[in-house]
Amino acid sequence: MKTIKISNSEILSLLEQDPVTFPKYATQILNLANQSAQGTRPSVVGQMSELIKEFKGTKLNDWEEWYLKKHPEAIQKAAAKISEMLEHFKEVMTKIDNEMVELWIRDLVIVKTFVGLKFQEAILKRVADNFNVSYRLAKPEEESQGIDGFIDNIAISIKPHTYLTKKSISEKINVPIIYYEKIKDGIRVTFDDKLIQ
Repeated sequence: MKTIKISNSEILSLLEQDPVTFPKYATQILNLANQSAQGTRPSVVGQMSELIKEFKGTKLNDWEEWYLKKHPEAIQKAAAKISEMLEHFKEVMTKIDNEMVELWIRDLVIVKTFVGLKFQEAILKRVADNFNVSYRLAKPEEESQGIDGFIDNIAISIKPHTYLTKKSISEKINVPIIYYEKIKDGIRVTFDDKLIQ
């Protein structure tokens, strides 16, 4: 078996999409604005689960005192880091105009959605490139047989790596399978290095 990594920028490149670049920190500001406007309604969760389990008291004042004894400089360090970041935000705010906002929205709604849903073609293309052969996507009648595409005329199925761990898989796939795992900056792809002989 062989494992390769395909970065998000490479997925864009394989799908012949140009990556969009923003000034440093601009997307963070735009994400904050989006959260305030609830444009995409993200769930924001923050908890200190391990420390709160360790704490045996029941009152807020006791929690504060206990926490600050364990981490006496944590509040000041966090405030310093946040204040420094706010200075960076102030610098980039002057660079954000309506054109950049539209570009960011286009990248989020059009490009990132497309990349997230169309990465199967990027996998086929990248694995075919590995063997220096051609590829094609499956036709609808082939998809109904569990085939996602062809690499050098060999039918291929593409499945998430979690497919390997499913105990009761009812479908029977009689073609080679390429497995993928989404990671922070792209996807990790695993396939038989003797797929094409």
